[in-house]
Amino acid sequence: MCPRPNKTSEQTMSELTAVRLYFPLSARAKGKHFWHRLTTPGLGHHLLRAAKLAHIQQAVMLTVTSGYLPGEKLQHDHFEGRPAKLPQCIELVDTESKLRRFLHDHKADLEGVRAVLYRCELPLQP
Repeated sequence: MCPRPNKTSEQTMSELTAVRLYFPLSARAKGKHFWHRLTTPGLGHHLLRAAKLAHIQQAVMLTVTSGYLPGEKLQHDHFEGRPAKLPQCIELVDTESKLRRFLHDHKADLEGVRAVLYRCELPLQP
């Protein structure tokens, strides 16, 4: 009996898409109920949990040490404290349709977030 191909193999590599979400460190998730509004989580951690619950194949919060968002000054991470406008980046990888559904389902939380979509078209093979 032949083994079944791995879902994330070269066969599906051309179907994968990545979306990067850029937002300031101070961004918060929208509160959906009373207690959630009182203790709103950071947007980055909220989106990571939501991606896991939505069964997105891969989600990564990238470490940003310097950068700026549109219309803002250049920000630098510092050991004494992180500036509120320091950019954050979350990268989600899955099929384009699944990522677009995720973005649509979470559009309330993504207000003011810059989303950049990348298609993963090159399989890594010799």
